[in-house]
Amino acid sequence: MLMPKSHRVAIYELLFKEGVMVAERNTKLPKHPELETIPNLHVIKALTSLESKGFVREQFAWRHHYWYLTNEGTRYLRDYLHLPSEIVPATMKTKKVNSDPAARPTAARSRLREGEGDRSGYRKAGEGDKTAEAGPGAAPMEFRGGYGRGKSAQ
Repeated sequence: MLMPKSHRVAIYELLFKEGVMVAERNTKLPKHPELETIPNLHVIKALTSLESKGFVREQFAWRHHYWYLTNEGTRYLRDYLHLPSEIVPATMKTKKVNSDPAARPTAARSRLREGEGDRSGYRKAGEGDKTAEAGPGAAPMEFRGGYGRGKSAQ
C-alpha cells in the first residue's frame, strides 16, 4: 500500500521498541490508538507486509490483530532503522531477578509466623475426620422402594 515513509518508519520504530503491536480490525479508524497521527489502515497494511515476509508472527482474536516480532524481523528492522546491535526490543530484554533474600521485603515475612497465614486454617490435621464429613457417600443412604421403572409389582 502506498503510504508516507514517515508513517512506515514510525510504525517500525514502535514495533521494534515494544516487540509487539496490536491493531483493531477496523480499517476506517482515523488514527491508531498508540500512534496518534497514523491511520489504523496504514498500521494493518505495514504489518501485514512484514508478516508476508516472515518478519512478524500474527495472531488474530476478537477483532484484534496481534503481531509479534521474530528474530529475522529484529535483524531486518535493525538494518532498516540503522540501529546498533546493543538495542533490543522490550520483549527480548531479560529482567533481573533478585535471588538475595535480604532484598525482599521483611514486613511480609514478619507477619507470617509458624502456623499462621491464609492457608493454615484448612491445613490443621487434628480437627476431626474430614473425609467422613464431606464428599460422596457422606450422607446416610436411604432406599424407599421402587420409583419409576424400578417400581416393584404390587
